[in-house]
Amino acid sequence: MNAERQQYMIEMQGVHKRYLLKKALTDVDLRIRRGAIVGLLGPNGSGKSTMLKMLAGLIYPTSGTILVNGRKPDVRNKSQIAYLPEIDHLYGWMTVGETLKFLSGFYADWQDEKAAELLQTMELDAGQKVRHLSKGLRARLKLIGAFARQAPLVLLDEPFSGIDPSSRAKIIRSILAEFQSGEQTIVLSTHSLKEAEPMFDDVIFLQHGQVVHCEPAERLRAEYGCSLENIWEKVYG
Repeated sequence: MNAERQQYMIEMQGVHKRYLLKKALTDVDLRIRRGAIVGLLGPNGSGKSTMLKMLAGLIYPTSGTILVNGRKPDVRNKSQIAYLPEIDHLYGWMTVGETLKFLSGFYADWQDEKAAELLQTMELDAGQKVRHLSKGLRARLKLIGAFARQAPLVLLDEPFSGIDPSSRAKIIRSILAEFQSGEQTIVLSTHSLKEAEPMFDDVIFLQHGQVVHCEPAERLRAEYGCSLENIWEKVYG
């Protein structure tokens, strides 16, 4: 891996994704640098979830090239990638502790001590049934599943969806506390810009499956002279 490539965790070149007659992504070219927290932004249907699924190796581009950590992503790369989908994939009949034990069996890089620490940080009771958790607490449990690992790339698809502001603030603080600066890259899709904006080193704006912006957040704020939340209104309003 050459020096230039070492700078980037993700490289996408000429990526297209089509579902039958629908175009989900069109001619996407971008690079995401290592050690950054990246905001993946755009309205519903802009291609955010499709992009994250491709980076996770769950679906494949119709054409174009994707490299994650220098390799084409596929299901064999699960040790390199922690992916948290928007859909709630937890089993309600399990307890919180049983859920974490269940998840640990899938990943060689799982850290029991880290999971135990996060359980306290997220203020969750290991003996509580998942079905009795609020949406915010379920979101915290899902995040433990992502951050109890040592994966160099973490992909989070709308981790704040439908969650009250106080829970969002708690989750954001936890993400920042667990972020391994310089070692880990996080790509986070969200509509909750007001709370999440301070997290982002870089941002990607998608519209109709195409990249509108892909650059450092500070540079984009300077260019527009306003916050990312206001830039959203200008781009999509």
